[in-house]
Amino acid sequence: MKFDLHTHNERCGHAVGTIEDYVTAAIDAGLQVIGISDHSPFFAHEQDQPFPGIAMARSEFASYIEEVQRLKVQYQDRIEVLLGMESDFFPEYIDIYRKAYAEIPFDYIIGSVHQVSGVSIFNRNRWKGLSEKRHVEEKQLYYDLIRQSARTGLFQVLGHIDAMKGYYPQFSEIPAHEDIDETLRVIAGEDVSIEINTSGSTKDVGGWYPSDEILERALHFGVNVTFGSDAHIPGRVGDEWELVQKRLKEIGFKQWVFYRRKQKIIVPL
Repeated sequence: MKFDLHTHNERCGHAVGTIEDYVTAAIDAGLQVIGISDHSPFFAHEQDQPFPGIAMARSEFASYIEEVQRLKVQYQDRIEVLLGMESDFFPEYIDIYRKAYAEIPFDYIIGSVHQVSGVSIFNRNRWKGLSEKRHVEEKQLYYDLIRQSARTGLFQVLGHIDAMKGYYPQFSEIPAHEDIDETLRVIAGEDVSIEINTSGSTKDVGGWYPSDEILERALHFGVNVTFGSDAHIPGRVGDEWELVQKRLKEIGFKQWVFYRRKQKIIVPL
């Protein structure tokens, strides 16, 4: 069974195409399951859409849910459409986000850390002028936030867990192995999944999130894995799915998962 849980659409302001464009692209790519998971609104901000090029407006949230539910029915004979969301994780606002999601019939929510120390993890300049000690501390902060997100009970999937390397490939060389291992222990203990996110291949690092080394450690600790293209254009839906499947088998994984009504569906590799 071929699936992709991580796709975006024009509502977030930095993706191209409607939700239906991603559904039809998934059908064309031979998928049986497509998850729609656009960037969550900034629910804690006083403005409706404080960052138009980053996430959807709060006023778009209800129509987003309604559209995905409509497409679920419209395409039910051709593909299974899942209602998801990629939710920013801000520990100080977690209760606000929890309340916003409480009555929504999500199939899954992806929890993603996009900011550390108030700076985007994708900011190319965040590392400039930092000492080696500060490099380590920033990486430790990143993984501490990921551990916190796993413990919330709000997320079924954790997004791109080493994405700080996207525009700074040297991130992988910053020594923080104990923090990564502890993070994977927590994720396994909370029965949350991590995604293999192929959008890293479109950035400077030129490879998936997370690295093979982290995936090997994830297998050791018993972490479940899923697949997400993180497509921001319809043509990337399911991108490199077969390559990821092959690599997971080589590493030693026997299965991966997706979610329906927040219940884990196991798919043999």
